[in-house]
Amino acid sequence: MMSKVGAGAGRVLTLRELNRATLARQCLLQRTRLSPAAVVERLVGMQAQWPQAPYVGIWTRTTSFRGAALERDLASGAVLKATVMRQTLHLVTRRDYAILRAALSETNFPDQSALARRLAPAVRAMAATGPVTMADGLAYLKREHGLTGVHARRAWRWARTRAHVLHHHESALWHTPPERRFAAIDEPEVHDPTEARAEILRRYLAAFGPSSRRDIGAWSMMHVPEIGRALERLEPLVRLRDEHGRELLDIPGAPLPDPQTPAPVRFLPKWDNVLLAWADRTRVLPEQYRKTVIRMNGDVAQTFLVDGFVAGTWRIEDGRVVPEPFSALARSVSRELQDEAARLGAFVAD
Repeated sequence: MMSKVGAGAGRVLTLRELNRATLARQCLLQRTRLSPAAVVERLVGMQAQWPQAPYVGIWTRTTSFRGAALERDLASGAVLKATVMRQTLHLVTRRDYAILRAALSETNFPDQSALARRLAPAVRAMAATGPVTMADGLAYLKREHGLTGVHARRAWRWARTRAHVLHHHESALWHTPPERRFAAIDEPEVHDPTEARAEILRRYLAAFGPSSRRDIGAWSMMHVPEIGRALERLEPLVRLRDEHGRELLDIPGAPLPDPQTPAPVRFLPKWDNVLLAWADRTRVLPEQYRKTVIRMNGDVAQTFLVDGFVAGTWRIEDGRVVPEPFSALARSVSRELQDEAARLGAFVAD
């Protein structure tokens, strides 16, 4: 039985239509000439648990990216490494950091806890004169508050997040130093939380739509009422459906390319946003490969797309990018895959 959809839900989008819309908005259908900071902002942040991931993610979406350009943005503070959506590490622009922190401020993340509120001023004061290490923070929490072990590590993370003490930009370089340091940034601009959520959800739909409310929740971890109030600020929205009858929301004028638009081979890094931005990821990641790509421990493999869908993983071996397809590929596709692998290998070695 087809699930009930909201009033005014319009045309049904096929899986391929959703796929091509996603690729177009993610700069994976056609590479863009945007700067690194502009790509990060267009995608509302890029996952950065693995330092090299954003570099590969920007390279695969742009025409002439050089890693040094992103590193300049990091050094200047134009791009920050921060804990935001889903309480995971992302690269975000300074402007978006302020909007995201306001948008997430009513989501009851641990940085909103009473403990984080109590400890944040002292943690910020620690970092006022220069970068601090986790060891510095843990030593302070043990000495002044009697916190040790996992309790201290959690308190440190929650308090420094609330205090705007972020990962030092060096931790986001391609070659990261072994010591983890944290640095205070200026207090971000204040935004109304609901208005901030509306802005972020508009940008989410521009980058990842058309999407369902469940998709929005999976991407942001915001609460359902918060999402609903923010979406009301965005009306009128375009209402569509997927092949299962689920309502999809979109912003007016967003691209919906022809489903037969050719999609080139693209390589994606670990934890690429395009694999994690929906509750239903089949628009890019076929269900039969989901557990191979997204592991039980939360790790997300390096993958490549063929005809717009995940078709295998890749690794670096002896300085070469080695694709590992999930199934046999046509000879012409194999040639395209090897050519793209060689280009990525040249970028990684540069």
